[in-house]
Amino acid sequence: MSGAPGAGRALAALLLAASVLSAALLAPGGSPERGAEAAPPRDLDKKKHVDLKMDQALLLIHNELRGTNLTVFWNSERCYHCLFQVLVNVSWSGKPGKPSIAAVAVSTQHGSLLQLNDTLEEKEVCRLEYTFGEFGNYSLLVKQAPNGVNETACDIVVNKNPIDSNLPVCIAFLVGVALIIAVFFLRFLLSLDDFHNWISKAINSRETDRLINSELGSPSRAGSIGGDAQLEAWHPPAASPRLRCVDTFRGFVFIMGSSVFLSMTSILQRGCSKFKLLGKIAWRSFLLICIGVVIVNPNYCLGPLSWDKVRIPGVLQRLGVTYFVVAVLELIFAKPVPESCASERSCFSLRDIIFSWPQWLFILMLESIWLGLTFFLPVPGCPTGYLGPGGIGDWGKYPNCTGGAAGYIDRLLLGDDHIYQHPSSAVLYHTEVAYDPEGILGTINSIVMAFLGIQAGKILLYYKDQTKDILIRFTAWCCFLGLISVALTKVSENEGFIPINKNLWSISYVTTLSSFAFFILLILYPIVDVKGLWTGSPFFYPGMNSILVYVGHEVFENYFPFQWKLQDNQSHKEHLIQNIVATAIWVLIAYILYKKKVFWKI
Repeated sequence: MSGAPGAGRALAALLLAASVLSAALLAPGGSPERGAEAAPPRDLDKKKHVDLKMDQALLLIHNELRGTNLTVFWNSERCYHCLFQVLVNVSWSGKPGKPSIAAVAVSTQHGSLLQLNDTLEEKEVCRLEYTFGEFGNYSLLVKQAPNGVNETACDIVVNKNPIDSNLPVCIAFLVGVALIIAVFFLRFLLSLDDFHNWISKAINSRETDRLINSELGSPSRAGSIGGDAQLEAWHPPAASPRLRCVDTFRGFVFIMGSSVFLSMTSILQRGCSKFKLLGKIAWRSFLLICIGVVIVNPNYCLGPLSWDKVRIPGVLQRLGVTYFVVAVLELIFAKPVPESCASERSCFSLRDIIFSWPQWLFILMLESIWLGLTFFLPVPGCPTGYLGPGGIGDWGKYPNCTGGAAGYIDRLLLGDDHIYQHPSSAVLYHTEVAYDPEGILGTINSIVMAFLGIQAGKILLYYKDQTKDILIRFTAWCCFLGLISVALTKVSENEGFIPINKNLWSISYVTTLSSFAFFILLILYPIVDVKGLWTGSPFFYPGMNSILVYVGHEVFENYFPFQWKLQDNQSHKEHLIQNIVATAIWVLIAYILYKKKVFWKI
């Protein structure tokens, strides 16, 4: 499939903008300094001027209750079963008819729960829920109710309307949609003979052919790629078409599993011995772990990296371990893939599962270990089977139990100084213990997710050229894993048997993401590989050099041109532009490397 370079670049720019919308929303809230989920603001000595940060609003609390000192407590509606935190104290002014006023910044990311207590009598005066808007100015009027002597009225008044912090994202989205429509309309026009002839008359026909046949975003499916910076080590023979949907979807642990099976099958078919292949698998895993520990290590922010503070777990470390386990597992039990099922009695509807029964048995044993340790391992000072964040969650009963068994195992085996020091739970739940989201116990479920990706790869290979069978199986897996998630979570955020939790890499998180992964492949495979309606660009190019792009982003994240000093650091628009530009540059780098056939292999 080919198209004009201008159309291809426009499509790339648009999809690029869409790919960073969610990142742009999250980026400004990536750290407490940027107001991620603002911690309960402290008493600001009753100053009426407060310097607001992103995702904050100004709240003026007017205490008009005669002889009553107020303590205002705050909580986020997103904080599950959390203790209220002191927001500010507002004493009586001592002058009848003149209210005392305290100014404080409040979070606007989520709804806020406010509780006002009589400081001396320690009794609740009133409680209310309200969603504040960014940079808005509000007054909370606390006064005696006109119709009741012993009743208190608490009302919020808007002094200054907030800004629409989602407006930049909405505009970028609409611009992106417009670009997509324009690109597809242009491609449609270029496919019409009359329009093609008109273009030919306008410019040199030879140049026109060169433009229309440009390979921008449309490399040959059957062409041989010189190398690939994927987590799989080897590539199919030049004669075999490469599945572009896999590279387009690159980045998930799930797709790493798919790539492992496809590449391993290819290299074994070329006559490589299992022993030699095992050595390559071990070396690649070792390199991934080393790159993660030495190069991509967040503890650099604490000063020069030393063994005393080095973070042992990490994203690449987990990928390295996961890759090693699933690759060795498939290598040990590798079987020839049937070329055709027409003449083989052993080819039946579940052959992709039945042929893998030893691997499934091993994976089920691993998952049993995760369940056993998670729900039955005694953790000192914590309830057995605890899955909560600790801190002020669960009414503050288990402040040092962050992550339950997962956190305990990491702290016991690796030590507090060698795991992640700033978990996301610290922002909302005020946890004070270290917790690593890429820890030891969660790696078990990472392996499970990669193995589910292997099943997707087996479907693509075992049912090659049988599009209907492939789509039926993708649909079945999507529904099956989705139903498991429904059962584990009870279709709720926090009330299920095993809630979806990325920091824990809970089994419900794995089944949910894997269900979506099968769904995405269900969409991508027919569009990209069967019908050729989309080449997968621009996502295809970073997918072909995924490790290089990831490591480069982590190393140069804070350097120009990927980041620069903003005129207004509290502007969502500027943060959005910065994220779009940074992502666009990396996609451009990946595209240039692809065109020059430069791929980082490890």
